[in-house]
Amino acid sequence: MKKNRLGKFSWLLGLMFVVLFGAVTSAQAATSDQSLARVKAKGTLVMGTSPNYPPYEFQINQHGKSKIVGMDIELGKQIAKDLGVKLVVKKLSFDSLLPALTTGKVDMILSGMSPTPARRKSVDFTNIYYTEGEAILINRTDQAKYKTKKSLAGQKVAAETGTLQYNLIKQQMPASKLTGMSSAANLILALKTHKVAAVVKGTASATAYAKNDPSLIAINGHFKTSTAQAGNAIALKKGSTSLKLAINRSLAKVKKHGWIQKKYLKTAGKYLKVNTADTSMWHYRDYFVKGVQYTLLIAIVGIIGGSILGMLLALLRFSVIKPVRWLATAYVEFVRGTPLMVQIMFVYFGIGMIVDVSALVAGMIAIVLNSAAYLSEIIRGGIQAVDPGQTEAAESLGMSKKATLQYVVLPQTVKIIWPSLGNQFINLIKDTSMVSIIGVTELIYQLGIVQADTYRGVAPIGVAMVIYFVICWLLTRVLRYYERRLNHTNTPVA
Repeated sequence: MKKNRLGKFSWLLGLMFVVLFGAVTSAQAATSDQSLARVKAKGTLVMGTSPNYPPYEFQINQHGKSKIVGMDIELGKQIAKDLGVKLVVKKLSFDSLLPALTTGKVDMILSGMSPTPARRKSVDFTNIYYTEGEAILINRTDQAKYKTKKSLAGQKVAAETGTLQYNLIKQQMPASKLTGMSSAANLILALKTHKVAAVVKGTASATAYAKNDPSLIAINGHFKTSTAQAGNAIALKKGSTSLKLAINRSLAKVKKHGWIQKKYLKTAGKYLKVNTADTSMWHYRDYFVKGVQYTLLIAIVGIIGGSILGMLLALLRFSVIKPVRWLATAYVEFVRGTPLMVQIMFVYFGIGMIVDVSALVAGMIAIVLNSAAYLSEIIRGGIQAVDPGQTEAAESLGMSKKATLQYVVLPQTVKIIWPSLGNQFINLIKDTSMVSIIGVTELIYQLGIVQADTYRGVAPIGVAMVIYFVICWLLTRVLRYYERRLNHTNTPVA
């Protein structure tokens, strides 16, 4: 009996030591890192979010102005208030949130994110602030056919890639055909057009979609989730101990007063009614106008900057200095051999770690660098297509190499490559859609926002298609006009 008591006492003493040691270690870590101090020093708490996930975060069109609202936004405001700083919301695609956090673009991710084991390897998480189940969205016409997740065996079931729901389908619905998509808007569109049979989402989001779209219905998924990854938490950069402790204190206060259920969800519900009051595309015209403005700005910068850099690269390819020629060739081959989307993310997240640039500037830089590589090859091919006799004739007249290039070769090169340049310029306008991945509010980004806010999938796509067609058609007319003028000019040297 004494041994038993002694054993219990030893076990209790050991447990107390572990708890005390853990508390001391946490306190030491909190004092050693400067994450909280940095936030307070700059006076802002930058919150990364993907505003296409109602009721957590979404945009509304209120009095002609766009505004990001939702349950997570209200929670972010409270956290910032408790820290004594101002909340700054940064819009990104969901796939770009973790890179933005790890590269310091944002201080925290508050976007309905679940603390999965895979995510915990790269970032830290606060305590769970909201716990919900998982629901399955289906078309109302299929209500009798699909009543449980087992009834979806053999059918396509979709979720956002990289989410808890995606993994749950993989693990607990092995008989179904898993389909991953990058945005909530695309998921709903695929469901409504019967490309997939069901979509798995968090209960709050699924309920919001079902309430605002009579063609959809949400059913209980009855998924099993571990305690470690159930619910939603706030993601922080690894080692942000002091900031994590401060946010956890704020979350504890929110939980104690029940503000998420009593205030934040109700506020989000009121904002949802604002969006569904008028879901016409005309009501969202300002969104598309803003998207066109950014698309044209990026395209114009890309065309001008890409043409100048492309010309320089093309001339360097003809340099007699081998290292210069090799360097220009390597640049062109590397850029043409990597996807534009990867280049955009590298400029924003990679170079952005050294020099802090905005998403718009990063997008324009990536577009210029990418288009320059393709334009340089078009220009180089045009220079090579000029009859060598033209250069020889210019030299026989005593013209310098610079004058020959300027007055003989390049004018004929422009005439030869003009149709190819026109095609590249049109492709460049469409390539601007890639910058939406880092949160630039060009046309495709705005399209996704309108889809999420109006619960309409096809109509916003139709509007965007018409806008792109009009822009490209007008550019084609301009290019053809100048092509006719070039064809009527005389050859400089005969």
